[in-house]
Amino acid sequence: MTAVDLSTPSEHGRVYWVLADVWNVVRRGLTHYQRQPVNIAWQLGFPILSVLLYGYVFGSAMKVPGGGDYKDFLMPGMFVMTMAFGFINTATLVVYDSTKGVIDRFRSMPMASSAVVAGRGITDLLAACAELAIMMLTAVAMGWRPDGGLGFFAAFGLLLWLRFALIWIGVWLGLMVPNPEAAGGLFAVAFPLTMISSIFVAPQLMPDWLGTVAAWNPISSTAAASRDLFGTPVGGGDSWVEQHALLMAGLWPVVLTLIFLPLAVRRFQKLSR
Repeated sequence: MTAVDLSTPSEHGRVYWVLADVWNVVRRGLTHYQRQPVNIAWQLGFPILSVLLYGYVFGSAMKVPGGGDYKDFLMPGMFVMTMAFGFINTATLVVYDSTKGVIDRFRSMPMASSAVVAGRGITDLLAACAELAIMMLTAVAMGWRPDGGLGFFAAFGLLLWLRFALIWIGVWLGLMVPNPEAAGGLFAVAFPLTMISSIFVAPQLMPDWLGTVAAWNPISSTAAASRDLFGTPVGGGDSWVEQHALLMAGLWPVVLTLIFLPLAVRRFQKLSR
């Protein structure tokens, strides 16, 4: 891969140079992953450990509405959790660049403000594809067997759609927190967000008030829709949001993106030079 030389005058329009800026930021991010593959291994460590823990240790004690194998219920949820936890890594990388002066250097260059944010998002989305592939191979090794066909690819795309929306939350938080240590504390936000959802337990098996909160969690909608698309449907609850999981799995990321993408770009623009 070769960088685009931005110092050479050209008759190309503004759109071309914005895309060139985005590509250079993406190239930089992929180079870091290439040189430090331990970053992806670290991101996958907790989800894989959770799969082994819940699948083998607690699996026999877990109930699935309508019966069925708990592994079939768990695996799509674990894919969703991997996508959800990714925003912590996004925030950590952004705050690291911010504290090391990398973002200030970007701002001193003739780059589009949106290019840095968009480049970070595309890089993380590509890394998420690798994470999902590795997680799915792990699940297959444990005996998970999804239905093939268009449903599989639709579920894969739906998971990336959620990750795409959460990227902007990570970018915004990374520009807000003061240091990488503070970014590590975001785990305290991600943990209840994933636990109070349908990743591990169906909402209808929870106390009524907690089940309502879990059902309206955007992560629950993606988890339920993914199970249907992977061919491992589970009896849903009676609430409207559970009955329309696929619709909400498509809408929630739109809402999150419309809120946090402008916030991330605006925060970047307000940073001191």
